[in-house]
Amino acid sequence: MVSGVFVPVADAQTITEQDVLAAMGDSTRLAADRERDLRSKPQWVIPQLNLQVGDRVLDIFGSGGYYSDLLARVVGDEGEAILHNNQGFEQWGSNILQDRFDNGLPRNVIPLRRSGINLDLPPASLDAALIVMALHDLYVIPKRYDGEKYVPVGPPANVQYFYEQLLLALKPGGRFVVVDHAGEPGMELEAVTDLHRIDEAFLKSDIEGNGFRYLHSESALRNLDDDRTRIVFDEDLQGKTDRFVLVFERPRQDDLN
Repeated sequence: MVSGVFVPVADAQTITEQDVLAAMGDSTRLAADRERDLRSKPQWVIPQLNLQVGDRVLDIFGSGGYYSDLLARVVGDEGEAILHNNQGFEQWGSNILQDRFDNGLPRNVIPLRRSGINLDLPPASLDAALIVMALHDLYVIPKRYDGEKYVPVGPPANVQYFYEQLLLALKPGGRFVVVDHAGEPGMELEAVTDLHRIDEAFLKSDIEGNGFRYLHSESALRNLDDDRTRIVFDEDLQGKTDRFVLVFERPRQDDLN
């Protein structure tokens, strides 16, 4: 289901769809995770990271740890899945995260709690990174209701600083995979991010402009029936939005010459 690019044949150690499906079938996983599998389709998302057994992968703003749990299983005991959160994202997923700890988190899930958009990772320490339905939040203008309307109370996050950190932390050739809610093309950035969506073309261009090399997209999570002018938190839309998957990498040195 990869669109518009030649994908080389994986070697024996590369994580494939079948590897992810096997991990998804583990009876020790939470029932809530198995239910989420149907809408998140991680068997199509995780292989885009081009991981191998033993790799170190970052789950950015991973909240309740759904992806971290699966990633830890597929990279094996010699690998690591880093569950990154700030206070807000950790609180958002606090209930499922507690269930996960009670259930027995894979020992190679490494919690990493930092403030704001800080990653605090050594250079070239990651083989891949994933951010799922959270990157749009970095573009949101914080607002508060003043009794009549919502008014800005501060600037959006420093996305350039975020991308600088991530680019430095990835190894050359390391992949960065983005899953997010699609916004309506042509909407102003503030309007579309108020809906907790983001324009796919804008985001692709901005990530490329911050030093990443675009590779391809994956269409497994598309839903063309989604009304992209509605906020994603509407109950009847949850889990049914039109979601894009964009795949980037930190350029290799040869690509820069």
